[in-house]
Amino acid sequence: MPKSLPLIEFSEAVCCPPVAAGIVNDSDALEVALRLKALADPVRIKLLSMLFVAGTNGLRNVDLAQELRLTDATVSHHLGQLSKAGLITATRKGTSTYYGADRVALGALVRVIDPNCC
Repeated sequence: MPKSLPLIEFSEAVCCPPVAAGIVNDSDALEVALRLKALADPVRIKLLSMLFVAGTNGLRNVDLAQELRLTDATVSHHLGQLSKAGLITATRKGTSTYYGADRVALGALVRVIDPNCC
C-alpha cells in the first residue's frame, strides 16, 4: 500500500524559498508536496478552472456539481481537499457557500516551483 502524506490544513499561502534556490528542507518539501497533491486530480483542476472563470463572484457547490455532472458529495470532497490545501476560498452568503480560487495562494505556489515564472 502506498504511503500517504499527512493531511494538514493550511491557512496561509506557501511561504518557503523557491525549490531552485537550494536544497529544500523536509518541512518546506512537505508543505509544497501537500499542496501539489491536492491539485493532482483532473476534477480538482477542472474545479479550479471553473472558479477562476467565475471570478470574484464565486460558485456554489450545487452549480459546480451540475456543470461537472457529479454528485454534490463528490464535489464537496474535492472542494474540501482544495480548501485544506489553502488553494480556494469559501464565503457564506445567506444559506449558500460560494467558492473561489485563492489567487494569492496559487501564485505563491507557482513562485515556489519557478520564481522566474509569470
